[in-house]
Amino acid sequence: MAWQTSDRVMKIRRKHRYLDIAVETLHGWSRHISGRNAWVLAFFTFLSIFPLMLAATTILGFVLEGNENLQERIVNGAADNIPILGEQLRNDPRSLNGSVVGLVIGLAAALLSSTKAFVGLQGALDDTWEIPVDGRAGFIPQRGKALVGILILGGAQIGNIVLASVASALGLPAISQVLIFLGTVVINILAIASMFRFLTSAEPSWSDVWPGGIMAGVIFSVLQRLGPEIVNQSTEGVDENYQTFFVVIGLVTWLSFIAIALLMAAELNAAIVRLRDQNDDDLPFSDMGADFDLPVRA
Repeated sequence: MAWQTSDRVMKIRRKHRYLDIAVETLHGWSRHISGRNAWVLAFFTFLSIFPLMLAATTILGFVLEGNENLQERIVNGAADNIPILGEQLRNDPRSLNGSVVGLVIGLAAALLSSTKAFVGLQGALDDTWEIPVDGRAGFIPQRGKALVGILILGGAQIGNIVLASVASALGLPAISQVLIFLGTVVINILAIASMFRFLTSAEPSWSDVWPGGIMAGVIFSVLQRLGPEIVNQSTEGVDENYQTFFVVIGLVTWLSFIAIALLMAAELNAAIVRLRDQNDDDLPFSDMGADFDLPVRA
């Protein structure tokens, strides 16, 4: 018997609702092998990072060509939130050059690798909601949902960069910087809650996904701020010949933190729904982990 459902733990869980939810979240994490799913998600995201950077740099090069003032605003406002690329832009803003070949290659590679990452996320979310394999989306619907996920996340990141750039351009005081960060948190919460709702074969309601969306949105916003620092610290004091290896280690570590936070938040949503349905049906606690009372998308 797992420790989460031992007699002693269950006795405590019956008395404390929030502890009950926390323990059920951990139980779901271990039962659905979400740790493995988080590493798979981090790996596919890592593969998509560099093509996305190539495409983003090329697009910025086209947009900012001949506009040094706007280049400086974008760099000052957004560089702190972009690992690797942000540091490059800060050191040499003129490296922003538009290239049709670079754009085509970057977008094609980014689309392929990002699609795989979002298909992996769908599989992880379906595991979280305990959707049977035969009830999951097929090849074509999966890719369609992956494109939806790319649009949601891409739109959120564009919004975040615009907020950071506006703050830098207007020279806002410290209190306004806090408000800009809160705006970033709101954007990330909306984006992640949308992914939790639409990138699974289950059909959770908005109320089902808000708890995890808020949790993951806040953590993701903090990790966005810490990302460049994590990557930079990984190369601190490292011989130049080995810096590339440590940059990769730092980047994978950062992406792993994000993936773990994302799937733990998804497990929180599922745990709340499980316990809610269990209480509605007045089931004994020994039946915990039974199927969800959620519709499944055809």
